[in-house]
Amino acid sequence: MQTTEIGALIERARKAASLSQRGLAEATGISQATLSRIISGARTAKMPEIVLIGQATGWTVRQLTGASDLAGRVQCAARGTNDSDMDGMREALMQYLELDSYLDDQAIPGTV
Repeated sequence: MQTTEIGALIERARKAASLSQRGLAEATGISQATLSRIISGARTAKMPEIVLIGQATGWTVRQLTGASDLAGRVQCAARGTNDSDMDGMREALMQYLELDSYLDDQAIPGTV
C-alpha cells in the first residue's frame, strides 16, 4: 500500500477516535509535525509508530496499513480463565498475527 493511502487510513482512524492531531501526538509521543507528514504521505510511517497510533485510536495494524484480512483465514480455540473472554483473547491474537504478517510482507524477520 502506498504511503499516501496509509496516511489517509491513519487520518480516518484519528477522526474516528475524535482526536485532534495534537491529541494523537500526545497520546502516541509522536510529534505533531511528524504525524502531519505521515498523514499527508510526505513521510512513511514506521511500524512502531503505526502500533502506537493503533493503540491510541483503537484501530488494528491491519486497519491502519490496509494489509490482508487475516481474520477470515484464522481459526483459533482457547480456554478463558481469570474472567477473560474469548472475544478479547481473539482480538489480542489477531493483532499479533497481523503484525507478524505485515513483517513477513516487508521481509523483516520476526525472530533472529
